[in-house]
Amino acid sequence: MNPIGIGIDLVEVGRIRDLIVKHGVRFKEKTFTAGEITYCDACADPAMHYAARFAAKEAAAKAIGTGLWAEGVDWKDFEITREASGKPILNLHGGAKRHAEAQGVTRFLVSLTHTRDLAQAQVILV
Repeated sequence: MNPIGIGIDLVEVGRIRDLIVKHGVRFKEKTFTAGEITYCDACADPAMHYAARFAAKEAAAKAIGTGLWAEGVDWKDFEITREASGKPILNLHGGAKRHAEAQGVTRFLVSLTHTRDLAQAQVILV
């Protein structure tokens, strides 16, 4: 296993909660996939789960080395799904997928954590 990129990000849950209150569906649909929205909205505190996924998107963008919006990469190019066990899975689409493939990335490792106030994600590309 040879690491190609690593990214980490920390997000204040309150910041994401405020964006959801202020922009609602518009913010969600611009930033998250339909599957992510369905999952987060079903949680007891959706903002915590949105914040963790927001952090994962930022961390993944750092790991592939583009940042967001560079080289055709957008928010929804990064998607967090879950295995039946609850383990988070990072899926890349569009520009993010093309950029990762060009670097020889074959596997994505992601870890999410959150508290009431903070959410953090780490992504390793191998």
